[in-house]
Amino acid sequence: MKAVVVALVAGAFVAGCGGKPAAPAAAMDTAKVEAEVRAAIKTQVDAYAARDAAKAASILAPDVVTMFHGEANVVGLGPNTEVSKGQMADPAMKLEVSDETVEAAASGDLAVYHATYRFTFTNPATKQPATEAGNWVAVFKRQPDGAMKLSRDIIADTRAP
Repeated sequence: MKAVVVALVAGAFVAGCGGKPAAPAAAMDTAKVEAEVRAAIKTQVDAYAARDAAKAASILAPDVVTMFHGEANVVGLGPNTEVSKGQMADPAMKLEVSDETVEAAASGDLAVYHATYRFTFTNPATKQPATEAGNWVAVFKRQPDGAMKLSRDIIADTRAP
């Protein structure tokens, strides 16, 4: 009996493979997707400058995961908004980005942003302003409503010079 079932399943698989290949998904204009991601990042950086946590959170997917060196992952829109509020309460806080690149999938459903960053904050130990520099990688994912939102946010500092 097993041999019959295996033969039927194998036959169905082979028959399914013999037809025309599925049409590839229509390619999107990757330059448009890249511009969409750059605009979202600009919204977030400008929101940090204005200390507007709600505006900063407007680019986040509901299930966003932020991975910050030495810290537990922050999962979800609410917890990530709270982290931003805490950072923005620091009078020394300043976020700068440079060397930005964006690569978008031809399908337009995913894009990866990379930049170097400088983040100034009040060092809790010294109570003095300190600046951290590092790499920022943000993965954007197309949402069911068509919006491109930040889905995975990876922040990794580099050694001080």
